Formats: sequence, C-alpha cells, structure tokens
Amino acid sequence: MNSLAAKRLNFRIDALSQGTSARACRLRTLHNEVITPVFMPVATLAVLRSQDTESVSALGFPVLLANTYHLLLRPGTAVFRKTGGIHNFMRWDRSILTDSGGFQVFSLSKDVRITEEGARFRSYMDGSRLMLSPETSIETQKIIGSDIMMAMDQCVQSTLEKKICSEAADITARWAERSLAARGDSPQSVFGIVQGACYEDLRKISVAQITALPFDGYAIGGLAVGETGEKRNDITELTASLMPADYPRYLMGVGTPLDILESVHRGVDMFDCILPTALGQQGVAFTSRGRIEMRRGIHRFSDRPLDENCNCPCCSRYSRAYLHHLVKSGEYYGGNLLGLHNLTFYKNLMDTIRIRIFEGTFLTYYNEQRMLLGLDDIDNPVTPPKRKIRPSGLVLGDYEVFTQPAGFHSIRQRSTGEIIHSVSDPSEESRILYSEQTGFVKNATGTADETFIIWDVGMGAAFNVMAAITEYEKLANSGIQLKKLLVTSFENDLDPLHLAVKNPSLFMHVRHAAPGAILESGRWSSRAHPVEWILLKGDFPDTINDALQPDCIYYDPFSINAYCPLWSLETFSKIHRYCSGRTARLFTYSSSTAVRAALLAAGFYTGKGPATGPKTETTSAITSIEDGTYGIELLSADWLGRYMRSSSRYMPGLSPDQKKLIDERVTSHQQFRTGR
Repeated sequence: MNSLAAKRLNFRIDALSQGTSARACRLRTLHNEVITPVFMPVATLAVLRSQDTESVSALGFPVLLANTYHLLLRPGTAVFRKTGGIHNFMRWDRSILTDSGGFQVFSLSKDVRITEEGARFRSYMDGSRLMLSPETSIETQKIIGSDIMMAMDQCVQSTLEKKICSEAADITARWAERSLAARGDSPQSVFGIVQGACYEDLRKISVAQITALPFDGYAIGGLAVGETGEKRNDITELTASLMPADYPRYLMGVGTPLDILESVHRGVDMFDCILPTALGQQGVAFTSRGRIEMRRGIHRFSDRPLDENCNCPCCSRYSRAYLHHLVKSGEYYGGNLLGLHNLTFYKNLMDTIRIRIFEGTFLTYYNEQRMLLGLDDIDNPVTPPKRKIRPSGLVLGDYEVFTQPAGFHSIRQRSTGEIIHSVSDPSEESRILYSEQTGFVKNATGTADETFIIWDVGMGAAFNVMAAITEYEKLANSGIQLKKLLVTSFENDLDPLHLAVKNPSLFMHVRHAAPGAILESGRWSSRAHPVEWILLKGDFPDTINDALQPDCIYYDPFSINAYCPLWSLETFSKIHRYCSGRTARLFTYSSSTAVRAALLAAGFYTGKGPATGPKTETTSAITSIEDGTYGIELLSADWLGRYMRSSSRYMPGLSPDQKKLIDERVTSHQQFRTGR
C-alpha cells in the first residue's frame, strides 16, 4: 500500500474467509472508522427517502452516499460554502461518500454530449446547459466536504457494442488522472472507477489503467445497467480478483441482499443502493421469510409482525394488517416504517456476514442464504393469475402466440412460460446466433458432390432452420458454388411450427414451401438448389443415431429449468462420441457456467459466442481443434479460475461423485493445458 493511501484511510484486512474471496476489513475516514463489508444507504440529496437522519444513525451505519450531480443542481455549491459542508448541513457526524455524477449524466440527462473535456448536458430541473468535467466534479465534491470522493467516469449501458464500451473505458482512464490532479492537497480520499461493461478484456485493461494511479480505493462501475445477474456476478468476480488486495473495493449501485451476498463472496467490501428505502415506499420488504409485498390482500387481517426475527420499530410494534392498511392508503408512514425495516435488514445482513467471516463459517452461511435471499414470501406464495383466453388461432396445445412489446411475435410454452427467442426478434436472433456462425461462404463453399450437414436440436417454430436455408439460398442465387445443404431437425412436439404456419401474417419465415412440407411429410427438398431438410420426430437422445454426422449443431432446446436432460453431461458426451472423426461446431444461446462445464467435461473445446439481445455473449463449442478453432474464442484460464470459485457450476440434481467427475474433466481439459 502506498504511504499516501495508508495515511488517508489506514486500510487493513482483519480476516479472510476460507473457500471464498470474502474478507472483513476496516478503514478510517476523516470522521470515523468504517468496518467492512459495509452497506452505504443512499442520501442522494443529503436526505434518505422517507427517513430521518437520527433513525439511520441509531442503526449504526458508518457511511452514507450522496450525489454530486444532484447536489450541484440543488441546493448548489453556494449553500455548502455557507453552511460549512454536507455534514453540518444535514447533521450527520459520520462518513459520507459522494458519487461523481457520471452515472446520473448517463441515466437522467437529456441531450448529453461527451467530449474529452467532460459531459455537457441539459439540467433536468430547468433545462439549462451545464458542463461536468473531472475538475468541476472534484471541485464540487471538495466544497460538499465528503470523506470519499469518486473520480469522474463515463458510464454506458453494459450491453452496448464493444467499440462504444472501449471508448468509454479509455476516456474514464484519462478523466481519472485529471480527477486525482484536481484533488490537490485536500485530505479527502478519492476512489478510481473501473469500467469496461461486460467485456472481460476491457475490464482487464481498465483495471490496469485505474490501479496504476495512486487512488485510495477502487470501484467497480458500469454494472446493474442492463446485464443479467449471472453476467454481473462473473464480471464482479473477475474485476475484484484483479484489484490490489490492500485497497478497499466498492461495487457501485448494487443491489439486493442476494447481490450483496454474492459480491462479498467474490471479494467486494463496499456497497450502495436505493432499494431499501425506494422499495419501502412501494410497500416491499426484505425479510427472513423472503421478499414480501405488503399490498397483497392476504395481509389484510394478519396480526403477525412483518418479520418475527427482526426487532426494528416496524416489526416490534405493528402488525402486517396495519402495514397493509398504510401502504394501500398511500400513507407516508407506511413507507417510513418499511424503509426503516429494510435498512435494519441490510445492516443485520452486513453484521452477520462479518461475524461469519471471523468465525470461518461464511461459506456455509453463503450456501444457506443464497437460496433464501432470492425467494418471495415463503409463507404466502403468489398464485399465478388465470390465463387470458386467447383467440383459438393463436393457441395450439401447450403453445400460444406471444406479442413482444417491440411489436414482433414469438411462440410461448404455456406450462412453463418460456418464450422461443424471448427478447430479440426471433428471425434476427436466429441469423446472428446460428446462421452467421455457420459461415456458409467460408465453410460450405464447394460442389453439390459434397454435403454440409446441420443438426437443428429443438426445432420449435423453425426460426433457426429457415434462417439457415434463407441465407444459403441467397448465396446460391448470387452465383457462389456451395456444397449440398442437409438440415436434420430433432423435435418431439410439432405444435409450435403448426402454430406459426397457421399465422403467416405474424411469422414471415414460414412464407416458404419448406415448413409446410416438413409438417406434411417430414421432408422437404428444394427444386432450385441442392438443399434438403428432414425431420426426426422424438426425443433427441433417442434419435441421434438416425442422423448423419454434422458439421454444425444448432442447440436450441428449452432451458435447463424446462428440460434439464438435454443439457446434461450424458447428452453432450453422446453428441461428442457420435461426431468422432468429423469436426463439428455447436452453437447455443446459453452462456451458463453449468452448460459450459458440461460441454467441456464431454470433451468439447468451448468458447464464447456472439452477443444477442441482452446477452453479452452466448456459447460456441467444437469437437476438435486439429483443424483450428473456426474463429471460436475459447474460454481462457481466467474463466477456469472463476469456474472453480463459482457456486453455480453444476446442473441441478447431481450427486457429489458426478460433481467431482465434472470438476476433474474440466480442470484437466486440454483446452486449458495448451493455453489455446
């Protein structure tokens, strides 16, 4: 630790957790000592939503978070100069951390223009134009008088294209240098912020850039802005592992109690989020029996306390019936009580985590609580609403036409709620995820004497097959000489395709002779081009031996939750054995650690697939790399390290021996030993 950082924060590690990256630390700001892991309630405008400062102080929170952007607009720096800073202004005698305002410029301001100088934006209050630069941000934070200031950064949505995220990370690094310089000789601490969205290589670059600067602590920014929870955990784990151990680590704007537990497990020390008070105002409470919605009528006559395991004023004095009444009536006091309870829940969670780290039992606690913290109202499970009766032409068996908010249509399985291509336009997603990765020009160029074979596992409504056939026909019509195309679809339920064919006005991909022929006879051959499509009806593992060895496999069955056997080591091993002697590539929408582990354990070389919809990456695999990887970016040793630390690396229901077998096969895979 450099001497300046030590002088400002006196940061030290008190205890480490065996089997996880969790740690208990302490630091000293200008106002008090802070022990970690620590949650910082959000007092955006120098006040917590529906809470008085004394109540929050009584709970023992050592740090609050306030926001530079909002305080710059109102009440303004002149007020803080006059009153002697934020501590005196709001009568808070402990630490305050101020965000730089970069995220609020991204999320709240209209007409934003980012330049090297800074962010020029229009105020959401009066429409005036303002410039927030590293220098003005730090100067404002110095006047506010916070204990910990945040460097200016550029936050972008985590799922944007890589070029935009790379540019944002680069400008964040340059602004970081200017933020440090702007501090001058102020005794206030400054944290640098790591960006890079959900791209692992960008995160590594950003960590190297930011930690090369003499900040007093380091923050993980740019998460909880569009990515999945699994991806957020992966990026948090990667970034925290690359940060220096002798500095505090802060995950910005995250999150739920489960988010915090998962992030402590991955080595993070500090957290903030508006959820405890914001959800309290909406009638939502976090309890030892799950997340509870107090608006629900089931609480109307309940004389139970909100949480029998909590002694906060809300739980020790009032019944659920009274809280339900306050929430339904829109009374301010309801939000006040529930917000106070939620803050108590968060504080107790942080205290318990720290105790468990010291006791050496955090890993056990983590495994127990990670399931409970993700549940809703264990005692009063929600009854699904009755299904709306849809026009008969839009429903067939267990499937129905589902209209997406963006206007396109998909097919939904009614029993599970799963949607075929649930976020992006199905035809577009099929093109990106399957057709483009097939690479007909590069991999199927040849003559009709040769055959390029595609397996389509989980035909569904035939979006993937038709994307491939359409692309092949387009290339063939342009004069490119291609091998014969043979597509074999595996499916045990034809209702999704029947439903699509019945509604050609909603599904353009079925306006072709092929889907109707497949439904009628199980086979279609093109009259214009050497293309053949056949259907093998039944369960995929039972019909695999009836198909020719593939070059490409479109692996698109319903998810693990809907049908786990198709994602098992046994099934992937059967595919790998069947493809022996012929290099086959497998593409799937899943980026699950458990799916990737099963592929690796089955013998596949496994890597990243393209982003689609909200997914920042999918999965591609190949049976052999003797002839190269066909452009697949294989998972690296970094992924292997995260895999071994992951608590979600197995399929549901595996025995200890099965888990051990998968770990042994994954860690000994040639992919990681060769470094390819």
